[in-house]
Amino acid sequence: MPDHDRVEGAARNMGGKIKEGVGKMTGDEKLKAEGKADQVAGKVQNAVGGVKDSLREADRRH
Repeated sequence: MPDHDRVEGAARNMGGKIKEGVGKMTGDEKLKAEGKADQVAGKVQNAVGGVKDSLREADRRH
């Protein structure tokens, strides 16, 4: 089972993409920037979850 951070990060990234798209469509630069920021935060959170998953797997092998 993937780490909670990976799931939450992927959802945040997707939400950011949607927010950015809406910002582009409506010409709302603030919303567009928020969407990009959410995507970055989601990618970071996903990466942290990936590291946690890797550490757990390494512990199980030893």
